[in-house]
Amino acid sequence: MTVTDPAALAAFIGNQRTEHHVPHRLACRVVGVSQSWFYQWRDKPTTAREVRRGQPADVIRQIFENSGGTYGSPKVWLLLVRAGRRVSVNTVARLMAELGLAGRKVRRRRGLTRPGKRPAFADFVRRGFTADAPDQVWCGNMTEITTGEGKLYLATVIDLFSRRLLGYAMGARHDAELVVASLNMAAATRGGDVKGVIFHSDRGSEYGSRRFRRACQRLGVTQSMGRGGSCFDCEGDRVPFRAVA
Repeated sequence: MTVTDPAALAAFIGNQRTEHHVPHRLACRVVGVSQSWFYQWRDKPTTAREVRRGQPADVIRQIFENSGGTYGSPKVWLLLVRAGRRVSVNTVARLMAELGLAGRKVRRRRGLTRPGKRPAFADFVRRGFTADAPDQVWCGNMTEITTGEGKLYLATVIDLFSRRLLGYAMGARHDAELVVASLNMAAATRGGDVKGVIFHSDRGSEYGSRRFRRACQRLGVTQSMGRGGSCFDCEGDRVPFRAVA
């Protein structure tokens, strides 16, 4: 085995017994060095160069841990440079490899909007999320909530005039039953007579379902849908709501 950094290798062998209870004799045999070589480098006085070299390693480890283990060497190097440290990106990459630090990709959370096969309704709102009076335009939205016992889904209905939360429903599944329940609660909040209200939502399959369409028709509510695959067309994602009216 070719030893490129004897001090780092000796530290690695020493850490195996400290952190994993692996005897020095066994660790030396695995990496291909003698015990006498290990004790020689373990007891060798630390040089000024090694002290300087250890300082950026400590900072690199701290940056990496603060990122939750997600930053790779380019990001760590950029933060070091911004902090005024003179170090090359190759040095950062080498030190991270020696420290066993490897950034991982953060998985993006999947959105809930799944366009259905049925044709979408016309967009009567066109991103103009305002209304001149109550019960002109309502906006529906579905939100995923992570809890200690699993995921829950919250369907809400907001009046775009007052920004009040008129109806909501929560369940373990994001389906048509949930959005219908939130719509029925909103209608009950307004006394049951909501004919002529425009209900705007994204193009999620729940809002395009036959069950939800029938609920809207029964109440005299006109459906409106924004662009496909765009969560920003749903006002509930962007505007805080007030208490139930």
